Amino acid sequence: MATDTHANSTDNDDQSPRNVLDKGGAVREGEELDAHAVSDWLREQGVDIKGEPTVTQFSGGASNWTYRLQYEGTGAEQDLILRRPPKGTKAKSAHDMVREYTVQKALKDAYPYVPNMVALCTDESVIGADFYVMERMEGIIPRANLPKGIELDEAQTRALCTNVIDALIDLHQVDYSAHPDLVELGRGEGYCERQVTGWDKRYVKAKTPNVPSFALVRQWLTKHTPADSKTCLIHNDWRFDNVILDATDPTKVIGVLDWEMATLGDPLMDLGSALAYWIEADDNMIMQQSRRQPTHLKGMMTREEVVDYYLERTGLQIDNWTFYEVFGLFRLAGIVQQIYYRYYHKQTTNPAFKNFWIIVHVLHAKCLKLIAQYEGEALFTSHVQPHLADMGVDADTIAQLPSPVQKIVKSILPKSYFTQTSSSVDE
Repeated sequence: MATDTHANSTDNDDQSPRNVLDKGGAVREGEELDAHAVSDWLREQGVDIKGEPTVTQFSGGASNWTYRLQYEGTGAEQDLILRRPPKGTKAKSAHDMVREYTVQKALKDAYPYVPNMVALCTDESVIGADFYVMERMEGIIPRANLPKGIELDEAQTRALCTNVIDALIDLHQVDYSAHPDLVELGRGEGYCERQVTGWDKRYVKAKTPNVPSFALVRQWLTKHTPADSKTCLIHNDWRFDNVILDATDPTKVIGVLDWEMATLGDPLMDLGSALAYWIEADDNMIMQQSRRQPTHLKGMMTREEVVDYYLERTGLQIDNWTFYEVFGLFRLAGIVQQIYYRYYHKQTTNPAFKNFWIIVHVLHAKCLKLIAQYEGEALFTSHVQPHLADMGVDADTIAQLPSPVQKIVKSILPKSYFTQTSSSVDE
């Protein structure tokens, strides 16, 4: 998710691989795990664990809760990861443990980056929710910055970037038809249309008075929705902080995590959604502050280079890449706004969510800039004029932004966005 808290990097400058491995921390208050109940259940499933585990927890935010269980024995089955949904969520959603477990188990033979699944529990009497257990993959997770002690030159950074994109391409090439559990994920043709319609409804439902309407963006996406380019297995949450790197060679991908939103869909939608998180070194201050992966480093591909590389390797041809990029940004705005809606209505008091509405404004401006570039200034103006009422609402919300943020948003927005032609005023 867009809101996971970044795990703290170690302050130790020792470049030993052991000091850069991804590690959990203390279990957060209110998120304690009944380790005895889990251990008893695992033994009932025939898992030969030794003693009782040391339990730590990985950063979570709004995503599923993830724990490490280190038992007293040696071997892979003594070092386990447990995933469960947050309290108060329903399984028939992005927190569906059965779906996440089933996808990974079905993928294991076809896609080498999936961890080994150990067991799935659908008996909520054990810990109060469905959960699953898998073997831990030891490695580095690249978050907003690489861990201290990991320094890559430009060539190594480019190799890392290429390997992450190649892992996504490899996923899109998996023959899902050979795996019945993966076939069951699909809903047939029309994935792009369903996604646009679905996120339109979700954004409208989550809108608060201090964010833009996205009316023009939503209309443009609906009008320009293409047919599916193809159908394949997509991850739907592809980011650097969902991959695991080899501790001895941090340019090499050894694992991919967080399969909770995986489905059958259009690979270009997966790529567009991934690039919404792809912050470059010259992107604005707000995007830099919300950056959660090291795509700003020298040697990383630009967003445009990623698209060119992906299309060259896959052979896919498209008429309008702007659609996929705008959709990715709008989808991310919807995710961020859904979380901010909870904060706005005091359903959560997490201070990390307080300024999420500002991110929504910047994403809105970026969408409009891309649409204006695609349409041309004159055509964009003709699209804008029918939505003067919506623009007025958006202008009011921009006026509520802190002055430095206003400057950033207005610098991104097309010049004609708040311009009324004389003919439209007369009307």
